[in-house]
Order: sequence, then C-alpha cells, then structure tokens
Amino acid sequence: MGVGDRRRMRVVVVGATGNVGTSVVSALARDEQIGSIVGLARRRPAWQVDKTGWGVCDIRSGHIRPHLAGADCVVHLAWQIQPSRDIEAMRATNVDGTRRLLEAVVAEGVRSFVYASSIGAYAPGPRGGRVTEDWPARGISSSFYARHKAEVEWLLDAFEQEHPEVRVVRLRPGLTFKREAASGIRRLFAGPLAPTSLAGRRRIPVLPIPADLRIQAVHTDDVAEAYRLAVVRTDVRGAFNVAADPVLTADDLAEALGARPVHVPFGLLRAGAALSWRMWLQPTPPGWVDMARAVPMMDTTRARTVLGWSPTFTSREAFADLLDGMAEGSGLPTPPLGADAPGRRVGELARGPGNASGD
Repeated sequence: MGVGDRRRMRVVVVGATGNVGTSVVSALARDEQIGSIVGLARRRPAWQVDKTGWGVCDIRSGHIRPHLAGADCVVHLAWQIQPSRDIEAMRATNVDGTRRLLEAVVAEGVRSFVYASSIGAYAPGPRGGRVTEDWPARGISSSFYARHKAEVEWLLDAFEQEHPEVRVVRLRPGLTFKREAASGIRRLFAGPLAPTSLAGRRRIPVLPIPADLRIQAVHTDDVAEAYRLAVVRTDVRGAFNVAADPVLTADDLAEALGARPVHVPFGLLRAGAALSWRMWLQPTPPGWVDMARAVPMMDTTRARTVLGWSPTFTSREAFADLLDGMAEGSGLPTPPLGADAPGRRVGELARGPGNASGD
C-alpha cells in the first residue's frame, strides 16, 4: 500500500464472489476514498479487480479475524440458499456464521458493519401500500430464507445495544438482477432441467402466473452503489429499503418474456413448486412462493434522502438484463457465477437440484 493509500479506507467484503459481491467490489474499487479491498469467499476466484486481494475463509468454521486486521468496514454479503434440503447446513452459514463474523468485528476493532438484509426479512404486510424501515422484520414462517434473514435482524438488534461503538447499516433490497449473474441464478432457482434458451424474450408462448403477483426489483449495480454509499458515508446507520420503480406486475413479467399471461391461483403455483421440489425436478422449495405472496412493497424514501441513493436502471431494465444474460448463458469467472459450460448441468443432476453448496 502506498503512502497516499494509508489515509484511505480498508474494506473487507465477505461473500465477494456472488451476484451482489462482484458488483460491490467493483463499485468500491472505483471509489478514490477506498485504498484497499479484501474479498473473502469460500473458494478463490479467477476474477481480478483493482485494489482487491482475495482471502479464502468459511465463516462457519474458519479463522475470520486475520482477514479483518486493519479494516475500517466489513460488508457482509455471504449467504447460502443451497443445499435447500438441509436447513441446518444453511443456518450454520446464515445465522451462526454471521454471529461468528460479528464476534471477529468486535475483536479486531472494526468500526463499521454493513449487512445484506432483504425484503424477505419483513413480516407480511399490505399489498396496496408501501412500508418503511420500521415495519416488523419477522420474516415469513414457511420460508427458511425469510426466517434466517429475520434471525440475523434480531441478532443485529442485540449487537447494536451491546456495541454502540460499531456503526451498523442494514440494506434491504428487492429482487436483485444483472446479466452476469444469470447462470448462477439459473442454478440456484431453476436447476439443471430448466431450458434457459427459452429465457430469451419472445420465446415463451404462455406464462402461468398469479394475477396479483407484485415484485420489487433492482439492478445489482444499483444495489452495489447503495453499499458503496453505506461504506463511505460514515455518518449514516440503520436500515434502508432499496428497490427501483415501477413495481412489477404479473403482466409486466409476461410482457418482458414475450409471453401470454395465464392467471393461476397462488395455491396452484405453490402446489406445483412443492411437488416438483419433492420430486427433485427443481431446487426451489415452496416457501419462496409464500414469501413472494406475503412480503410488503417497500418505500425507498429513506435510501434516497438519507443515503443519497438513486437507481440508474428501472426494475423493468434490471429484469430484461437478467433475461438477456440467461439467453446468452452469461457469467463471471467466480465459482458462484461461472457461465454454463458443457457437462456442468450433468454435475448438477448428479448432486441433485438444490444440493449445491452455495457461494
């Protein structure tokens, strides 16, 4: 590190090789206030970025503290949604791993902690209006993802009371998409049997979808900008909702795919997800459908006025970017985001859909 860099921030990004992590590392590397970045992941990537050195660590059991030495801020993005059939294995990373990371933050005297929460942390809410950051973060009981996100929110509540000297920021984004994450998202949510050639626009004739489905989406690069601001704006703390406009409807999603929407009840969609998951045809348990139905829509005023964040992509553009990436088989040279290659789906089938080890 040069003389000029000594006054700049040192940031550790935990879970640096996934959809959000790769964009966060890139955004931080472009900021002149950042002198060095440590990207932590369970597997070292081939991907290289300015100012960034890589460390290998599993937060479930690895030695975390050496990687945090001299850090001004830790950005915590590491999260597992597979193996989706082993809840305790995922909780070991999502909840217990976060607890171990917080202990290391205190031990190393890190002053700022920025955490990747989610819209999924929220309790069910009104579908007609939007909720602010004070809406209860109790999650959706039938979704392991939502339960784990809520557990970490409670963990952070206690941590902030015990350690007021550490600035804690929680970002709660909606669905987060970019072209380069397409292959990774396909593996996590659609599985090896999904015909990704159909993901190109104008290739799906009909889309069975609940008429009242509403989702909030945001481009990953815009989420990364929110993380960058949370790191360098040392005067801010607390929770921030992060999503682009407009709220996407069932008809919007069908239009993006060039498909004719066929409206089906949520119960039928859930039953199909449950049956296909039990038959090992796809990796997504039905709790994801429950979460999609129950989560409230978020008000993003605080992110825009306090954090100074605004998206550069609309939600429609973010979704279109993902679809184009799926049609192309796009990826990045990191273990979670590697582009589809010959034989890769065979390996997924051999392990079983939903049985990957995560980031």
